[in-house]
Amino acid sequence: MEYHNPVLLKESIDGLAIKPDGVYVDVTFGGGGHSKEILKRLNKDGKLFAFDQDEDAIRNIIEDDRFVLIQQNFRFIKRYLRFHGVKKVDGVLADLGVSSHQFDVAERGFSTRFDADLDMRMNQTDVLSAFQVVNFYDEKKLSDVLFQYGELRNARALANKIVEARAAKKIKTSFELKEVLNEFVPKAIEHKILAQIFQGIRIEVNQEIEALKEFLVQIPEILSEDGRLSVISYHSLEDRLVKRFIRNGLFEGEPEKDVFGNTSVPMKKVGKLIIPSFQEIKENNRARSAKLRIATVK
Repeated sequence: MEYHNPVLLKESIDGLAIKPDGVYVDVTFGGGGHSKEILKRLNKDGKLFAFDQDEDAIRNIIEDDRFVLIQQNFRFIKRYLRFHGVKKVDGVLADLGVSSHQFDVAERGFSTRFDADLDMRMNQTDVLSAFQVVNFYDEKKLSDVLFQYGELRNARALANKIVEARAAKKIKTSFELKEVLNEFVPKAIEHKILAQIFQGIRIEVNQEIEALKEFLVQIPEILSEDGRLSVISYHSLEDRLVKRFIRNGLFEGEPEKDVFGNTSVPMKKVGKLIIPSFQEIKENNRARSAKLRIATVK
């Protein structure tokens, strides 16, 4: 698929344990690869709802009476399913992160490979862009973004350099940002460091961590009995949140115990962590960091 080559396609859909007449949700539609596989496993009475906030993805809509595409962020999953008269579903699939298409279209500004305006918006109607983050966040807030979301130990030095440079001239493009931070990017690990810088800014622009948390807490309420959640993540920030929520229903701390020492946790994991095979990584390099976790409601 040119738009986006779906990662862990069979494994993630198998994880949903699809009922042919069930109701399913693909909250990261993208190029439609996962959605098409779900539809193959549904009969005429099955139903699939898909979410995607990116206007480019909407062009990939599937012409099928069983399919409904909702142009919204998946953080609003319960609200928009209710709008369509759906209170419970049999399975939810999430393929987190940035699509191949978003990385490969230079003008979207997601990739370190191209010189493009600092954008990085998944929803192109949003006001906040990478340009605003880089040029108008104060030094402390910018440092926090780079440290928390980019996992960069020298976040303070990076933020200080950006603030110093933008005082003379606004930083407008990805290559201008790379030039400003050149002294902090050793050639030997250039790709890794730049990827972390861009990741931190992108996560802030799209409020990805907040959206993921809001999405996850709604899952126990909308999944039917024996319903499944199948989540593919690509970096440790996302995977930690998914893992912790499945394990104890929280993102921080431990669940409270009752007088008998028991805890009430809404979900339980199904099987073990799944990662791509060597062959899949060889065929699709972007699969190399993917992790699949499957869960069901208790």
